[in-house]
Amino acid sequence: MQQHSAESSLDTALDSAKRRQIVDGARQVFLAQGFDAASMGEIARAAGVSKGTLYVYFENKEELFAALVKCQCALTAERLFELDVDNHDLREALTRLGLSFAGAMIEPTHVATIRMVIGSADRKPDIGRLFVEAGPRAGVRRLSTWIEAKIAQGELTCRDPELAAWQFLTMCHTAVTMPVLLGGEAPPPKERIAYVVDSAVDTFLRAFAPAGA
Repeated sequence: MQQHSAESSLDTALDSAKRRQIVDGARQVFLAQGFDAASMGEIARAAGVSKGTLYVYFENKEELFAALVKCQCALTAERLFELDVDNHDLREALTRLGLSFAGAMIEPTHVATIRMVIGSADRKPDIGRLFVEAGPRAGVRRLSTWIEAKIAQGELTCRDPELAAWQFLTMCHTAVTMPVLLGGEAPPPKERIAYVVDSAVDTFLRAFAPAGA
């Protein structure tokens, strides 16, 4: 029984490793060529697998692109939204989150992914919905949970934690992301990002800190 369990665990690990290998290859091709121009054959070559193996894991290009989007969004959410409810320095916690979030939003890989999602949203709305759910909404859920904890601890007062989370994240990144994403500008200097985030934190705390805090 133990040997069978060990073999099963090994098979699962190898399967997961192969999927990651394929997704990494797909990332290279999608970012270099865009969704429409990319082919399953090119993705197979970039991933170092046969087309037969590729189709064992993913039925088509749309499914593979969806897996890539979900994987990237999940990694971003887990990396950025590690909020400690026992940290009572709200300004420090929000500033750290805001800086990390704004920086992640203007990473070239993330910008390229958003552009591909936007470009395919009309024809493939499922991918757009997946991106929103795995990306922005996942981050908002994590932040709103933290806000709820801070309300319970008496450190914040807020009628709609989810909306407050959306507002904070939007304030932190929109002014630095939009020129890069839509205007093709170079990422702003760290000083500009810090200024935008500091302003967002000030606004958030003025709006939601208890009276007299």
